Amino acid sequence: MQSILAVTIPFFALVLCGYVAARRHVLPEAAIPGLNAFVLFFALPCMLFRFGASMPFAQLIDPALIGVYAVCALLVVVLAIALAMKGGLDLKNAAFGALVAAFPNTGFMGVPLLAALLDLLLTSSLCVALAQSRRHDGTPHGDIGVSMRRSLRAALGNPLPWAIGLGALLAASGRELPGPVAQIVRMLGDAATPVALFTIGAVLWRAGQHAHSRTPVGHYLPVALVKLVVHPLLVFGLGLAARRAGLAISDFGLVVLTLAAALPSASSVSLLAERYRADNGRIARIIMASTVLAFASFSLLAAWLVPRAGPAG
Repeated sequence: MQSILAVTIPFFALVLCGYVAARRHVLPEAAIPGLNAFVLFFALPCMLFRFGASMPFAQLIDPALIGVYAVCALLVVVLAIALAMKGGLDLKNAAFGALVAAFPNTGFMGVPLLAALLDLLLTSSLCVALAQSRRHDGTPHGDIGVSMRRSLRAALGNPLPWAIGLGALLAASGRELPGPVAQIVRMLGDAATPVALFTIGAVLWRAGQHAHSRTPVGHYLPVALVKLVVHPLLVFGLGLAARRAGLAISDFGLVVLTLAAALPSASSVSLLAERYRADNGRIARIIMASTVLAFASFSLLAAWLVPRAGPAG
């Protein structure tokens, strides 16, 4: 519990700083998109590049765990989109809600690169592509080829998968960045977490100032529960089923991946929602609700699972 609080209390403190700064107009509302752009295009890619470059490429490859986690992420995306559209949301907002339901805060909270890699390369790209598959008025593109090309451009325009992929390639090559370049990447990467969390607080304040951004509880609390309860249970259950089917899945690997899925929603989704003009007030509320509830849910799940995990390797 103490180690969990050591992570979550600073998380809340930085979000609170951003909220207070925006509320007291120390941070102008017009500056929020600029902060988002800085994190999304500079700081967060550098942080993820370092993650990818810090781990030997061979350690990223575990076909059984990759398969389990990928299937569960897709199931969560389908479930979250279905719930959102049943509640009257359009596909763009449903897709970003699905992303925040399936994308845990592995990057900011230091849990395995395997989960972060899958979420960035698969879940994030898929949801951004879905969000961009319709016109601004909400109607689908008539030509399927145009729709596919638009979705592909949207997925390729997400800088986060490129960053972690390039980092992994650098690790595979055995090379290192030149000293000055490495220092620039390190400095930008170190700024990602505090600036992103600070910006989340500012976004929460801004959402409360605009009537159209006020989000009913039913539009964000169920998504947070899908993230904290459904996602980890799917990973754990499917992992056990895969093991019974003969796949080599260790206790340690399954427990670590389940706990990764049980983390609260990734803060970086708010940056993407801001960029693509989705309802970022809703996304910020999902992130905050999942973070608050994770105090209890993650602690209970960790207490139950950790004794089951054997040593790594």
